[in-house]
Amino acid sequence: MANEEKPIKKFDFLLGDWDLEYRIPKTALSEAGTGSGKGTFKRILDDKYVLFDYSSWTNSEKGGAHAIFAWDEKVKFYRFWWFENSGNFSQANCNFQGDKALFMNWHDSLFVQSFRAVDPNQVVLRRA
Repeated sequence: MANEEKPIKKFDFLLGDWDLEYRIPKTALSEAGTGSGKGTFKRILDDKYVLFDYSSWTNSEKGGAHAIFAWDEKVKFYRFWWFENSGNFSQANCNFQGDKALFMNWHDSLFVQSFRAVDPNQVVLRRA
């Protein structure tokens, strides 16, 4: 891979410290709400992984999580693991569309999440 770009470089648009704002719509399963938080994306272990450290405050509840993104060389796709302070954990497969749009297909649900850079200082996370 000397002349090729490392697969983990696709995450460069997310690297750094982020202030988070939440707008949670009302659904049949939850009330509407807002929240805030902080997140840090950084490469670790010789640039083989991206670590996401996350803390949030929504509806008077404090939350936190760690997540790891990795390139699976055997099957040629990105994997994601999510670990919450509640004890919940989950996995997803990831795919990029272009240089600044990451889609995550969760294993234990039917929804897809996306991170899209809308400008150099703003990334929007959506659930579909």
